Amino acid sequence: MKFISWNVNGLRACLKKGFMESFCKLDADVFCLQETKMQPDQAILDLPGYKQYWNSAEKKGYSGTAVFTRIEPLSVSYGLGIEEHDHEGRVITLEFPEFYFVTVYTPNSKRELERLAYRMEWEDAFRAYLLELDSKKPVIVCGDLNVAHTEIDLKNPKTNHHNAGFTDEERGKFTELLETGFIDTFRTLYPERTGIYTWWSYLRKARDTNAGWRIDYFVASKRLQDRIADATIHNEIFGSDHCPVGLELK
Repeated sequence: MKFISWNVNGLRACLKKGFMESFCKLDADVFCLQETKMQPDQAILDLPGYKQYWNSAEKKGYSGTAVFTRIEPLSVSYGLGIEEHDHEGRVITLEFPEFYFVTVYTPNSKRELERLAYRMEWEDAFRAYLLELDSKKPVIVCGDLNVAHTEIDLKNPKTNHHNAGFTDEERGKFTELLETGFIDTFRTLYPERTGIYTWWSYLRKARDTNAGWRIDYFVASKRLQDRIADATIHNEIFGSDHCPVGLELK
């Protein structure tokens, strides 16, 4: 079973940069998007064989998630079920017979960390949500988590320490999540691999020099570890400032 997650940084723009070619090439059973920046009626996607589920932000042109799946889920839900967190289209949950599957676009703490306090509230609420699901059956979580967990997860850790996405607070929340019984699937398989990133700033031609960050993940309940066949990062694919990431289950 193959899963793909991609922050497309505006799906309508990405459609003009080869999205459909990449979608077909990756050939996933479940394909998730973050930062769609659109309402479902703003672009028609012809995806034969796939069910489409969208969670758009109330604010036009902002945030948003989508899931396209060949396998019909038992149920689908949107958001966390918490009013203050459910206006920006950040979460979609699909229930399958053997696990829950969640795609998420974690809030960015922003420059000057103006949204860090809210980010901490979000992290606690999201972790509680995942643990509630995990108490029923295993969970797979994918998406742009907007944090580089360790120093090998970004090119320039020293100069970015305390910047959004690499604060001690954000990294600590990721550690808390892992300590509750989840694994970072890529790091579990490739604990020492360096120079592998999923996001590059558009400034200073960061992608040309591979001055990137690994902030897009597949996280899974630890009891699924033996079923992980591979965790992939498709940095050969362009079309966004992020590249797609993948997970394959036995």
